[in-house]
Amino acid sequence: MAKMGRPQKEISEKLFENLCGIQCTEVEMCAILECSEDTLNRWCKRTYGETFAEIYKKKSAAGKASLRRTQLRLAEKNASMAIFLGKQYLGQKDVIENNINAEPVQVVIDV
Repeated sequence: MAKMGRPQKEISEKLFENLCGIQCTEVEMCAILECSEDTLNRWCKRTYGETFAEIYKKKSAAGKASLRRTQLRLAEKNASMAIFLGKQYLGQKDVIENNINAEPVQVVIDV
C-alpha cells in the first residue's frame, strides 16, 4: 500500500548544526531551511531522537566556545573587551568612591 500525503522534508544535518553553532534562533532556522517550527521539531525527533530544544542546547555549545575564544583573543589588544570579560567572568566591577568627609556645602538663598 502506497503512503499518502506529503513527503518528509529533507534537512541537511550539517547546515542545521552550523546554524546552531552560530546561535540562530528556531524562527531564523526555519526561514533558512524553508520549513515550519513543527516540521523542524519532527525532523529533530526523527534524526536525533530528541526535541529541537535538547539538540539546540548541545549543538550551540561549540558556537559559544568559539565566541569565547574570539573574545579572549580580542581582550589581549582591546582594553574595553578585557574590562568587559573581567566583569562577566571574574566578578570585577567599577567601584565608585564616596567621600563623606568632604566639606559641607552651604546653600544661600538670596531673595
